[in-house]
This record gives sequence, structure tokens and C-alpha cells, in this order.
Amino acid sequence: MASVKESPATSEHSVTVETTEEGALISLTCPNRAGLLSRLTSAFEALGLDVTKADIGGDARHAHDRFWVAKPGGGAVTPAEAASIKLTLEGSVAGAGAPAAPPPAAKTRPLLAVPGAARDQAHLLHTLMDTYTSDNVLAIQQAIVHHVEYTLAQTRYKFDDLEAYMATAYSIRDRLIESWNDTQSYFKEVDPKRVYYLSMEFLMGRSLLNALNNLEVRGQYTEALAELGYSLETLVTQERDAALGNGGLGRLAACFLDSMATTNLPAWGYGIRYQYGMFRQVLRDGFQHEQPDYWLNFGNPWELERSASIAYQVSFYGHVSVQDDGGRQAFRWNPGEQVTAVAYDTPIPGFQTNNTNNLRLWAAKPDREFDLQAFNTGDYVQAILAKQRAETLSSVLYPDDRTYEGKELRLKQQHFFVSATVQDVVRRYREQHASWDAFPDKVAFQMNDTHPTLLVPELMRVLMDHEGLGWTRAWELVTETCNFTNHTILPEALERWPVAMMEKLLPRHMQIIYDINWRFLQQMRGRYGDDWDRISRMSIIEETPDADKYVRMAYLAVIAARTVNGVAAIHSNILRDDTFAPFHELFPGKFQNKTNGVTPRRWLAFCNEPLRELLTDTLGSDAWIKDLDRLKVLREHARDPALQKRWQEVKALAKDKALSTIERLSGVALPNREAMLDVQVKRIHEYKRQLLNVLGIVHRYDTIRKLPRAERGGVVPRVCVIGGKAAPGYEMAKRIIKLVSAVAEKVNNDLEVGDLLKVAFVPDYNVSVAEAIIPGTELSEHISTAGTEASGTGNMKFAMNGALIIGTMDGANIEIAEEIGEDNIFIFGARASEVAGLRAARAEFQANLLQPDPRFLHTLDLIRSGTFGWEDYFVPLLDSITYSDYYLVANDFGPYIEAQERVDRVYQKPEEWTAMSINSTAGSGFFSSDRTILEYAKDIWGVEPTPVPNQRDDFDD
Repeated sequence: MASVKESPATSEHSVTVETTEEGALISLTCPNRAGLLSRLTSAFEALGLDVTKADIGGDARHAHDRFWVAKPGGGAVTPAEAASIKLTLEGSVAGAGAPAAPPPAAKTRPLLAVPGAARDQAHLLHTLMDTYTSDNVLAIQQAIVHHVEYTLAQTRYKFDDLEAYMATAYSIRDRLIESWNDTQSYFKEVDPKRVYYLSMEFLMGRSLLNALNNLEVRGQYTEALAELGYSLETLVTQERDAALGNGGLGRLAACFLDSMATTNLPAWGYGIRYQYGMFRQVLRDGFQHEQPDYWLNFGNPWELERSASIAYQVSFYGHVSVQDDGGRQAFRWNPGEQVTAVAYDTPIPGFQTNNTNNLRLWAAKPDREFDLQAFNTGDYVQAILAKQRAETLSSVLYPDDRTYEGKELRLKQQHFFVSATVQDVVRRYREQHASWDAFPDKVAFQMNDTHPTLLVPELMRVLMDHEGLGWTRAWELVTETCNFTNHTILPEALERWPVAMMEKLLPRHMQIIYDINWRFLQQMRGRYGDDWDRISRMSIIEETPDADKYVRMAYLAVIAARTVNGVAAIHSNILRDDTFAPFHELFPGKFQNKTNGVTPRRWLAFCNEPLRELLTDTLGSDAWIKDLDRLKVLREHARDPALQKRWQEVKALAKDKALSTIERLSGVALPNREAMLDVQVKRIHEYKRQLLNVLGIVHRYDTIRKLPRAERGGVVPRVCVIGGKAAPGYEMAKRIIKLVSAVAEKVNNDLEVGDLLKVAFVPDYNVSVAEAIIPGTELSEHISTAGTEASGTGNMKFAMNGALIIGTMDGANIEIAEEIGEDNIFIFGARASEVAGLRAARAEFQANLLQPDPRFLHTLDLIRSGTFGWEDYFVPLLDSITYSDYYLVANDFGPYIEAQERVDRVYQKPEEWTAMSINSTAGSGFFSSDRTILEYAKDIWGVEPTPVPNQRDDFDD
């Protein structure tokens, strides 16, 4: 056996090569550096050697490794070859006598403690993958082609756009998983307090560009794909929007996940993995039709199914029995039906951070034990039906609740996702804690609206019936960990469930709710005596005059929660002073305000790149993307001619893109690119008053037609766009959509009006459409009746992108006006404090105590007379604002028209309009969801940023 040994002069980097009959044994000692093993592997490949065995030793500071190598064709290594091997390896480990640096594109992964692993094993496991996947163009191309061949099983020589998208997505997911695994491992090691955010909706939109931008590798991927013959812009369109939400509630949840990751908070999102999600909206002859949204048809490369490792039984129906447990009364729920909740995980990356948080969604599958019982009794049909019932649970978001079956399915969905979540959180906590003493210090639940309120009885049930805690201790843990965000003011939107349905579906939970309510009412009796009228108004159980009983879910949430918050200043005031006034009197310290925000990444930096570049150039860096308050500096330059010129150019680019998107989706030709782009996109609802908007359009149309031709040159041309979905059972909202479509058909085909006015309804409005339309919008409509909109987040997105708002003093519009200045927003209409009086006056309409604006009456007459057709179909719609008019459309019509006239006058002064646009963006810093989340973290959750370290020198003892 021959050997080539290291000389004493370079003993810090020792390389020995000993020849053997099978090849050679290589021993090396050197300072350990990230990427060392990768460099050695590359060196062996370059030398044409196969590693047949490896012994990786040493510690975090020093490597002591041995490799047994062989030549591919076999045979002994000659002395000359051994010398060449030694020289090559010395260069790899030392590099001119100095420790070798990692490849330029390689980022060092943190050295984390591995629970249950010996130190030597942990060091080996770290060394094998001690750098993150390279982000250079060649590495990206190799990763994409690798997934084409090995994940998709397609030939790497020919693959279409969809396959290219899937392979690209998988290659990005690889990078996300690295960071995600390190994040979760680090959290497990340091055991911080974690946030568990429960929401029925997560309106995520597309993930490809968002992930690329958050990982800051979009440029590399664009180049890599171009060299492979593919366009990133084209591949983006292959991705279907994740149909997991409906509107602002779900989009807010998505923004919050982005901000929690970006601000390094340890957090998990929990919801349902809907098979179809929100319906796909199709317009036929102007009528809305709902179709299933097959967003999972081609799979979802961004998620990881955990069916083999993370699955929980969820129970329904049955009965509750009482047992003696050592002198203690114990309750046992004997379910009549069970399903299995399977976890699907999606990594959520932060921006410019090592942290990647998790969105865990639950899908329902049949429970094997119950299936087996059915098959064992020979009841094959019942087993199949049970399977179908189970899978229906996670099929569709918000099933139609006009029937008993639909209501029951909604309630089952809520319990399904809450139960699986509670079991998951309890399991994670119990892995590291022997007692329940630390539970409030390690867990913070956030209920996003009332849908997850079953968290309260379910957590009580698990703590008492499964973990053996008494009522008092279990209630302490619930009230110290649960928090509630309310998103509504409308009484009809405050969720309640029939007691009979709850008793049938969730018998144990109904027992617990009764017990919570009884104990609470006894406290109220001690405070208020026998004032049962007052006490009953605070009861969780509502008893109606016809003897029906309902569970008021919002009251249950308020009583159990540690904190209750609204989502805008006016909304929180209404909750304290009206909606929950008796509870605020009892628990004044429980109520807070947390004004909503949106992520400036997706809703400005990523969806509006030309404006991003302009802002970065103007401000001198892109630090504003994580610190949006920096935009305030723009105010100093709002009237700078140079900035205004560039601003107008950027807005023109975005506007052209928006108009092209609207043309493609609506089928309406929009040749006049100079026309003002006027947009209202949101859920169709009477309180949001799309009806006021369309009545204003009718008035504008009628005014233009009456103008002499010679005077029409002074008219500001407009493209009026409305978009949004009506709930399947909401007939009045569907009539509004039809009215918009009927008006559009008439206006767009009127040669007298021409390009002075165009109207378009954008069907199936979603996140991706919003990303195209919002940056180019010039006027954004947020015109709900004052005191009805909790917050709104669309107004924030439009303001960030320099659109001017026409709106009422409602929701976050109030705070937007404060931040950007009331002279930069077009405010009109009744204030919230006036609404009750105006409604009372409206009730006296027949007594002539209120005379609507003549323009309002004329506009209604145009519709009633059949100018736009379908006059019979529109009668209920017009009657709703002629008589009761709960949302005060008649009252605000005149002020709305006058506000629109102010808009026209300002639009004819480009310098003034542009200055207002710049000031709108400059004042939007407060509406970053980063600010909102940090307020939640400090004031509600008590959690601290927990960034994953870049590198650590040694394992913790």
C-alpha cells in the first residue's frame, strides 16, 4: 500500500491519499467551512472517482473526514494518480493556504440542534446539506430540468408551458422547503410563543411570482427560463388562483401570513383546503351563473400532503355518556360519524428574511375505522355514502345555506377545521411540555371573525375530556389564549346557529356552551340582580318569540376571548358603543382596535414594478418595501415637475395594462386610452352600494345624451368598471349585476355617446385580476353607507398605487383621509352619526318629510321605463331604494353626483391630479400589514420576532 502524505508546513490542512486494491483511502483534516462537502464532491467528480464509502467526522470547527474512492472501471490508483488527487483536494480544502470560501451563490444554512440525534450524527446531517440551494442561473436551470424528468416524468428535451410552470414551481418549492425546515427546526429548538391564526378563508392568489419576489430570485429565474426557451410571464398564466377565499376577509389573512413571515414572527395559519373553493363566476346575458372552480385539476405544486404523518379524527353526531373517573364526573362523546382531517402544508416565505412560516390546511377524508365497520357488516353502499359525505366537508367554500342541509354542512366545516387545529396545537405543545402551566406562554389563538368560534368549546372539550383538566383550569387556559377579531357591523352578519342543529351535530359542544352561558349569566345576576331583560340580551343563547333557540357565536367569542378587536377606528368604536356595548361595559380592557393593512410586497412592489422602480429611485433605496412609512418623503416632491412627469408615465403604463385586462375579460372594446379609469371591485352587496355607482353611471349617460354636440368636448371621458361576485343565494345582489350589464349594453352601443362613456363588468374577479387592474386605476370607488363597512382593504391597495378615492367616511376611508389628507380624497355623504336619524326620516317618506333629489327620481324613472330593458326584473331592486332604503342610496345620491363633478374638474388639471396621486401613495405607509401585525404581536399575542440565525458556531448544550 502506497501513500502520499501531507507535509508539516501545511499541517492545518492535512490531506493523505493511501492506495488500496479497490482504489484509494483519502483522509483529510481542515477547518470546517460551509459548502466543504459540496466542493469535495465536485472535486471527486472532476477526478472521475466514485465515493464507495464515507466517514464524516469532526465538529462545527474542524473536519476529520475519510473517503474510500474507486475508479469507475476498477483497478488500483497509481502513485502518480494519488499525487494528482492530493493536489486537487488540497486546492479544494485550502485554496492558496486559506480556508476555502463557499461558492459565491451559496448561502450558509444555520447549524441547528437536532432533537433526538447524537451530536456526531447531527453534525453529519448538517454537513451533508450545509448550504442553501444555489440561486445562480445554471443551478436554476438544472433544478427545473431535474423536476421535468424526475418529478413530472417528462422528457427533458420537450415539455410544454404547463409542464415548464410545474417544474419551475417545484424548483422554487425546493428552496422554500429548505428555509421552512430550518425555520420550524429552530422554532422547535428555542420553543417561542407561537401564533395560531384560524380563518375559514385564505385568499392567496397565485404563488409563483410572489415566491420568486420574496426570495429575491426573480431576475435569475427570468434569465434561466429565457435561455431554456420559456417566458416567465407566460408561465405565470398557467397557475390557477388558489380558490380558498371570497374577499377581504381571506385576502387580509393572506396579507397577515406574508407580514408574519417578513417580521419573523413564529406563526401558523390554519384553514380548509377546499377542493373547489369559491365558485367561478360566469355571466350569461348579464346574469351571474356559478360554476365549480377546478383550481386543483392539475395539482398544486406549492403544497405538501401530510396524510401519512399528520391526520386527526374529527367527530360528529352521536351522544354523550357520563362516567365515574376516580370520584370525578367524566364525559365521553360517543360519535355517530367520524372523518379524518389530513394536513396540507404550504410554506409562506417572508421578504428579505430567513423565516418561512406555514399555512396548514385540512382536507376531509373517510375515517378508516368507521369505513371498516361498514364493510365488515356488509353495508358497502353505506360505506360509499360515508366516503362521499366526508369528502364533501372540504369540497366548497361557503355552501349555500338556504336549506337545512346547507346550514349543517357549514357548521360541520367549522367544527372540522377547528377540531383538527386544536388537536394539532395540543399535540405540538405536549411534545415539549409535561404540564399545562406554560400553555398561555406558548400559545396564542386568533379567531378571524366568528367562523372559528367553535375553537372555544372544542378546546374546552379536549382539555377536560382528553387531558383530564377540571372546568376552572380549562376555562383559564381558554380565556388566556383565545383572541377574537370581529369583521362586521351588520346584525344579519353576526353568525348564529340553531340550538337544535348544534345539539344534533355537536352534542358535547352544546353541553359546554350551555355551561359557559350558565356560569356567565350567574355572574351577571350577581352584578345586575334579577334584571333578566338586561341579562338575556347578553346571553349566548338567544330565545326568539316563536320559541326557537340560537347560539350567538359572536357573544360566545367575546365572553371567552382574552381580547376583542375591530379592524378600523370607526368599526371598533361601533363595536364598543353599540354592537357589544354591554360587554364593553363589563370588560373595557378587553376591546382594542387594529386597523387592517395589506402587504406592500404583493400590492405595490410586485404588482407594479414600474412604480416600484420610480419609488426606489426617488427615495434612494428599496428599504420602503419593508418600512412603508418611508414613502412620506414623497410629499416633499409631490409638485416637482420631473417627478410628476415620470409618475404620469408610470401610471399610463399601468393603466394600459389594466384596460387590456378589462377588455379581455369583459369583451368591451376600450379604444380611448385617455379616458379616466373609474373602478369599483369588491363583493356585490347592498351595503357596498354598487347600486349607487350604477345609478351615477345612468345619470352621467343621460347627461351626456342631453348635451348639445358642441358642448360634449368638455366632458371627461370615463371607463366605468364594476366587478365582484354575488353570493349564490343573494338575489338582490344578482339583480345589481344584471343592472350593470344592462346599462353597459345600452351605453356601449350608443353611437351618440361613443367613447365618452364605456361601462364594463369584470366577471370572476380574483387576486390575479386585481393585481392587473389596481395599479392602473385612476379613481377608486369605496362608497358604502357610513357605519356599515368594517374596514375595507381594497381602498388601501388602490391608495398605495396612487389611485384617488371617492368615498364615504366609512371603514378605513376615515383613517386614509387622515393619513393622506382630506384634500387628496373625494369625500361625500352622510356620516355614521347621522345614519339612524336619516333612516327614521326615510320611514316617513310617505308623509313627505323627505324629498329625494329630483335627479335620483329621474334616474330611477329611466330604469323603470325600460330604457335599459328588463324593467320588470329590476322592480324589486328599485323598490328597495324607493321605500325603506336602508342603505340611504337616495340620501347620498345628490352628494355623490356632486363629488363626481369635483372629480371631473380636478382630472382636467393634470398637475393637481398627479400631486394628489403622489400624496395618496405617500400617505399609505400606515396601511402596511407589517404595522398591523406588529401591533397584534405587541398588544394581543405577546410574541416576539424570532429570526432564524444565518449561522451558528456550535450546538446548544
